[in-house]
Amino acid sequence: MIAVFKRELKSYFNTPIGFVILAVFTFFGGMFFSVLYESGSPTVESIISVMSSIVVFITPFITMRLLSEDRRQKVDQVLLTAPVKISSIVMGKFLAAFALYSAGFIPTLIFQFIVATYVSLNWAIYFYALLGVLLLGAVMISIGEFLSSLTESPVVAAALTFAVFLVVMLFGSFVETSNNALLSGINTAISFVERFSNFISGVFSFNDVFYMLSLTGVFMFLTICSVNKRRWA
Repeated sequence: MIAVFKRELKSYFNTPIGFVILAVFTFFGGMFFSVLYESGSPTVESIISVMSSIVVFITPFITMRLLSEDRRQKVDQVLLTAPVKISSIVMGKFLAAFALYSAGFIPTLIFQFIVATYVSLNWAIYFYALLGVLLLGAVMISIGEFLSSLTESPVVAAALTFAVFLVVMLFGSFVETSNNALLSGINTAISFVERFSNFISGVFSFNDVFYMLSLTGVFMFLTICSVNKRRWA
């Protein structure tokens, strides 16, 4: 798993994609911080909340090559026939994508220290928001990796991943405007975006953490099944 993790993480920076993704995170994070800082209300959890909308567009580019690129170049056969567990391959690739995603939020810690030099802060609220966006990323990456395992085209994988995220977000927006109690209950029960909003509000719940981790695990399991199916095909 460690070898797969190192190989996959290195592959992000063998091409411009890793640098571009980190640059996008840094640019938007810095821009949002600058705007809020000038307005006199530089709450870093608000920056994380706004950056979560950027995540919807960035994550598909992080995950699109995880399994589809190997399949397109026919090098997946080397991994599938190697004495390595499928779960280790899937987990190694997931951790590499998650490491790149997490690195994009390192600047928020710097922002927090800057604000802390001027005012007294409740660090727990910041860490709740950071934990929330990392769990959100874990769910999104697991979904993206699963969809990447279904096709040999990275572009198709990215498009499918973005479409799924868009449907989830649009469903939440539709529920808000419909004022339907049943749909609202369903959205609250199954939407990982709804769970994420609790962290941003400074509300910590083990149920939300367990739900996000469980959803990540479900899609990781589906990815393992998808790759296993190809191994025995």
